Amino acid sequence: MSEYRVLYTSIEGNTESFINKLKAEAEAVGDQLSVLEIGEENDFAHEKKPYVVVVPTYLNGGTGTGPEVIEIFTNGLGDYVDYGNNARYLRGVIGSGNRNFNDQYILTAKRYAKKYNVPVIGDYELRGTQREAEKIFARIKETLGE
Repeated sequence: MSEYRVLYTSIEGNTESFINKLKAEAEAVGDQLSVLEIGEENDFAHEKKPYVVVVPTYLNGGTGTGPEVIEIFTNGLGDYVDYGNNARYLRGVIGSGNRNFNDQYILTAKRYAKKYNVPVIGDYELRGTQREAEKIFARIKETLGE
């Protein structure tokens, strides 16, 4: 049995729903997800092993992807990754969003990937499907070395 570390933030429950699908997929193959939901109220801790983050896209301002678009709601997760040496252990980003927003789809994940120089290893729309969870869990395993 292997254990994989996933950090996430969930605003309206969509990301949490997908995390539950990932957990079910991990259990189905005899593995485990060690998950931590990050919000503004979390105490920061020092991560000690590689992990991935799952981040929804909530933006404010503008109509495209320019500098006027401001990330909202996921700042606590970004602050957590920035804390101490936590960014050193980040290996990949999984993004969610709504495809109706075209260029802004998974924009937050793309920004995290660029900022921390890690790949976007998966994406899904809204709550995601079990099939997407299967694919993304396989990518988590590849990314975290199993």
